Amino acid sequence: TAAGCEALKTRGLIEGLQHYGIDAALGGARREEEKSRAKERFFSVRSPQGGWDPRKQRLEIGIAFNSRLTKGDSMRVFPLSNWTELDIWRYIKREKIEVSPLYFSTHRKGMESDGMFFEIHPSVEPSHSAVLVQQEVRYRTLGCMPCTGGICSSADTIEKVIGELESLKASERSTRLIDHDSEGSMEKKKRRGYF
Repeated sequence: TAAGCEALKTRGLIEGLQHYGIDAALGGARREEEKSRAKERFFSVRSPQGGWDPRKQRLEIGIAFNSRLTKGDSMRVFPLSNWTELDIWRYIKREKIEVSPLYFSTHRKGMESDGMFFEIHPSVEPSHSAVLVQQEVRYRTLGCMPCTGGICSSADTIEKVIGELESLKASERSTRLIDHDSEGSMEKKKRRGYF
């Protein structure tokens, strides 16, 4: 899982940005999602190799941003940085935005492994401890199938998702396997160039 994410998400992104000479990429990361993302800035500077160093991030006071880059550097821009998952869903409701049906609960066949639900798919190999199940599941975050789990939920409308989020304590990234492969793993990945 970690090697696949490294190849597809990190290396692929860096190679694409370098190949096309892109110096800024927009992302949807939010500070509340994960500890290392709390250190992100709206304008997050990256080295010529795509790496992130939290000590080299610029001070952002109020809405004063420094978007200048030195030669070879790039940046990731996170306009939703101060939003929460609940803010996002309230905005979706207010603006009547269509979203993927994967965000809503439905009856799904899959396997339960380490407290997470994974749909059965050729790209997902069951672990030795996996239990096959059929249950009401939705996804709080969408990523590649082998490393993104669903949650047991009956929230099949925007209103029900909002109600569910008002009482949930776990981060939406708690269902991403790549965030659990070692202590501080997200920060380590970001230092290598992960979005």
